[in-house]
Amino acid sequence: MFSVRRDQCSRIVKDTVAAEFLSDVSESFASALRFEVERAPIITSSQTLVDYLHLAMGCASSEQFRVLFLNSAHALIRDEVMSAGSVTHAPVFPREIIKRALELGAAAIILVHNHPSGDPHPSKADIDMTHKIASAARCMDIAMCDHIIIARMGWVSFRALGLL
Repeated sequence: MFSVRRDQCSRIVKDTVAAEFLSDVSESFASALRFEVERAPIITSSQTLVDYLHLAMGCASSEQFRVLFLNSAHALIRDEVMSAGSVTHAPVFPREIIKRALELGAAAIILVHNHPSGDPHPSKADIDMTHKIASAARCMDIAMCDHIIIARMGWVSFRALGLL
């Protein structure tokens, strides 16, 4: 009886150690990608940006809406989750995004959200909201570089699709 429990405890300890190790590796990888994103102009390093975003939110089970606030050289000032939502929706408030951009002194923004469904293609609501935010940003002389949708197996750029 004791040996069964001891084997079970041993397996649990090994599983816990493995999980902690994988978590540490994941955090180290995210930190390295974040460092690459923060030290280089984002727009010229789209693959590094997409790798970072996939790691940060590609496998999330609910929608997240992030804004990357950039300076005039398109270097990252801050990456902030502006909204977290349900499986199919995260509420977005254009005035809050613009307010935060002004607080940070951002010259440009990149909108990012994920699609937990796995399909990265934008919905009509995604397109409409993007146009509202772009219009508000334009009024305040804040450039909107892109809106990127991240999904488990891919990503889409509004700029590449001609939607910006």
